[in-house]
Amino acid sequence: MKLVITCEHGGNEIPDKFNFLFNDKEILNTHRGYDLGALDVFNTLKHLAIYTNYSTTSRLFIELNRSLWHKNLFSDFTKKLSDLEKKDIIKTHYNVYRNAVENQIEILITNQNTVVHLSIHSFTPILNGSVRNCDIGLLYDSSHQQEKKVAVQLKKALHAINPLWNVRFNYPYLGKADGFTTYLRKHFNEKYIGIEIELNQKFSKNNIMNLQLKEDLQKAIALL
Repeated sequence: MKLVITCEHGGNEIPDKFNFLFNDKEILNTHRGYDLGALDVFNTLKHLAIYTNYSTTSRLFIELNRSLWHKNLFSDFTKKLSDLEKKDIIKTHYNVYRNAVENQIEILITNQNTVVHLSIHSFTPILNGSVRNCDIGLLYDSSHQQEKKVAVQLKKALHAINPLWNVRFNYPYLGKADGFTTYLRKHFNEKYIGIEIELNQKFSKNNIMNLQLKEDLQKAIALL
């Protein structure tokens, strides 16, 4: 198996020519603007993979983890742009990132490898007043036996390293919902194993716990 690690929501950057769309810059610093702490964890793990890629463009500019048909591909801030401007953004940002990852995975699979793709994300600990009861979420397609096997293996490894971690499957989102791994899973079938790792953003605000989380994740993934 060959390991690929990506981070689609690593930053909150907006290209200079589109700064005018974001009068309230503070929105970019919230969980709506990017996945807080995800890039930090990605950087800790990337040495484990044969290929890595990440984006620091805000999801509010264009959502790299959604399909082109998805209603949230463009946010409320960028939906007002013309069709021509949107097509250009898709060409210069969306396609550049997604095609680079997809092409590298295709090369690995063509060479008779099975690819394990870990997509690193994070989630806000409280959403709409509800506390999310999870430390680490592993999102996968439960009908995909190889994905299930790897997810179970990763959860067991995390609990063996530190039994206090609250690790849940397909929480706080479903692994079969629209996303980059979902698209790649359908495209490459059985040679592709795609798992989104969702990390609670509360750890990014606690240096000691964040360090422990990164160390334990690194050890667990190294056992795959």
